[in-house]
Amino acid sequence: MSRPVAKQSSPPSPRRRLTRDDRHRQLLDASWRLIRTEGTDALTLGRLAEQAGVTKPVVYDHFGTREGLLVALYQDYDVRQTAVMDGALAGSKSTLKDKARVIASSYVDCVFLQGREMPGVLAALAGSPDLEKIKRAYHIAFIEKCRAILAPYAGANSIASAALWAMLGAAEALSYAAALKEITPAQAKDELFATIVAIAGRSKSSSSQR
Repeated sequence: MSRPVAKQSSPPSPRRRLTRDDRHRQLLDASWRLIRTEGTDALTLGRLAEQAGVTKPVVYDHFGTREGLLVALYQDYDVRQTAVMDGALAGSKSTLKDKARVIASSYVDCVFLQGREMPGVLAALAGSPDLEKIKRAYHIAFIEKCRAILAPYAGANSIASAALWAMLGAAEALSYAAALKEITPAQAKDELFATIVAIAGRSKSSSSQR
């Protein structure tokens, strides 16, 4: 009686080597998961290496320091927030209320969906010169974007910078209040929407009185 021929197992497929960009994305995603489950204090380069299944030198090569990692997380959040807003604006109607609703909803949604992770990152980076430069650049870009979006509804006047900075302050405060469950996301969006419409309306009113 012939013996059955043992079935040869196929050799394991080689692991695909990630590109540098893909590895960077993997490390950022692992960082957000770690913060979500264990808090910002648990986020160290060594702990991230364990979480992502890589060696410490790989993490150090991408971020250098813990502060560098936290700054990269803020930039990642900024890019995502900008993409969400740009996509929503492209599909919105050309009315003040529609544009204001998109700005308000996009801002609040991005902060709210990030949950408690973003406030923790910002708290850990308090006093960081690098973060202050990045935040300032982002704030100015956001204000100028909103100025351009709202300009058609502001009459002959350009919307004052002070009003736009006040709008940004309201957006941050309302969004983080929603993230911390002090208010609902809907309340945050409604209040920010009303603030944006009022700013454009006030500028148009002062223009017509001239």
